[in-house]
Amino acid sequence: MNNQAYQQTLDYLYSRLPMFQRIGAAAYKANLDNTIAIDKIIHHPHKKFKAIHIAGTNGKGSTSHYLASIFQEAGYKTGLYTSPHLIDFRERIKINGEMISKEYIVDFVSKFKDDFEKIEPSFFEWTVGLAFNYFADESVDVAIIETGLGGRLDSTNIITPELSIITNISYDHKQFLGNALPLIATEKAGIIKANIPVVIGEAISETKTVFTEKSSLENAHIYFADENYQVNKKESITQKLTIDILKNKNIIYENITSELTGNYQLKNIATVCQAFDILKENFEKLNEEAFKNGLANVIKNTTLLGRWQTVNNMPLTICDTGHNQAGMEFVLHQLKTYGFKNVHFVLGFVNDKEVAEIFNMLPKNSTYYFCEPSIPRAFKIDTLKNIAKDYFTHNVSYYHSVDEALDFAESQCGGDEIIFVGGSTFVVADLLTSINKYQK
Repeated sequence: MNNQAYQQTLDYLYSRLPMFQRIGAAAYKANLDNTIAIDKIIHHPHKKFKAIHIAGTNGKGSTSHYLASIFQEAGYKTGLYTSPHLIDFRERIKINGEMISKEYIVDFVSKFKDDFEKIEPSFFEWTVGLAFNYFADESVDVAIIETGLGGRLDSTNIITPELSIITNISYDHKQFLGNALPLIATEKAGIIKANIPVVIGEAISETKTVFTEKSSLENAHIYFADENYQVNKKESITQKLTIDILKNKNIIYENITSELTGNYQLKNIATVCQAFDILKENFEKLNEEAFKNGLANVIKNTTLLGRWQTVNNMPLTICDTGHNQAGMEFVLHQLKTYGFKNVHFVLGFVNDKEVAEIFNMLPKNSTYYFCEPSIPRAFKIDTLKNIAKDYFTHNVSYYHSVDEALDFAESQCGGDEIIFVGGSTFVVADLLTSINKYQK
C-alpha cells in the first residue's frame, strides 16, 4: 500500500471536513440530512447486514467491544464501529478485531469524493458511510454500531437494528443534548425503533419514564438490565476481573473472568448479560461458552485500548478514557481500592467540559499535573490554570503536552504511589500514541 496516498486521504478527511472530536460544536449537525444523502449515494449498505445499536453516556464503548467479542467467539463474522480512535483512525472500523485496510479507505474516498463534496458532510458522516459500506462489501454476519454523540440525530441512526442498547445516562455534551437528565435521555432514546427490543443498562428515577414512554410509543419491548442482573466482583490474584453473575438473585455464572478490570465494567457486564439473553433467541450460535470466552478475551479479540489500562508497572501507571463527572467518580472510587499513599494525576480536558465540577470531586491531598491534549478542541492550559488556582493551592503544576506532564510525574512518583492519566479520551490518545511510537 502507498502510505503516502493513505496519509493524503486522512489529511483530506481531517482538514476539509468538520470533526467534532477535534473542533467541537462547529462540526455538530442537528439533522440526518447528510447521512441520508450519503446513504443514497452508496446504495443503502446498512440494509445488507444485521446490526446492534448502542448509545449511552458512559460504557457504550466497552459494551460494544464485549458484544463484538462474544459474537466472534460464537463464530460470527463481526463488524464493529466505534469512536473516537486513540492511535489509528482505522480503530473505528473493524471486522473480527482487524482494522479496515488503508487501501479500502483510499479507494472509498477517491470513489465518492466528488459526490460527497456536493453535500459537504462532516468527518463523522463520512466515516459512518465508510463503515457501513465496508461491512456490506465484506458481508458481515452482524455489526455492532456505537453512536457518536447522542442518538436521535446521530449519523448511525438510520439503521434498523436487531436490538437497541442504552447503557446509562449522565451529564455530558449539555450544549447539544440538554442540561437535565430527562432531556439527555430523550436524545439517547431516539435510537429506540418500532417493534425492536431495547435494553437500558441502568434504571434511574429521572430517566426511567422517558424510556418506558418512548418504548411504549414504538411498541418496543423494554428491559432494564440492572433490575434483572447483578454482577459481583470477587478477589482475584490475576490481572483479570473475576466475577459472579446473578439473574433474579440466583447465581448463573461463577468465577467468570474479564480482561477489562475497571470496577465500572460490572455495570457494563450486566447490560451485556441482558443483551445476550435477548440476542441468543435470534442468533443460534450464541451460547454459554461464547459468552464466557467473549468476556475473558475481549481485549485479545477486539484490541480495545484505554479502559483502565496499565501502561507501566514501575511506577504503576494506569490510564482510562472516562471523561465526565460519572466517569471520574468511578475512577476515584477504584483508585481508593489500591490503597496507595498518594495518587499523581496527569489530567487534561477538552474545552466543552465543565472542569470546575470535576475539580470539586478531586481529592485535595493528591498531586496534579495538568496538561493539554494535542487537538484544537483542547482546554488550553493557561485557561485551565486560571480555573484550577481556585481549587488547588499546592502540589499542582502545568504542562503544554501529555508527555511533559507524565515525564515529570514519573520523576516525582515514589514506590508506594500511583500515577493516573486521564480526564479526556484525547489525553489517553496522546499517551498511547507516544508509547506506540516508542515501542516501534
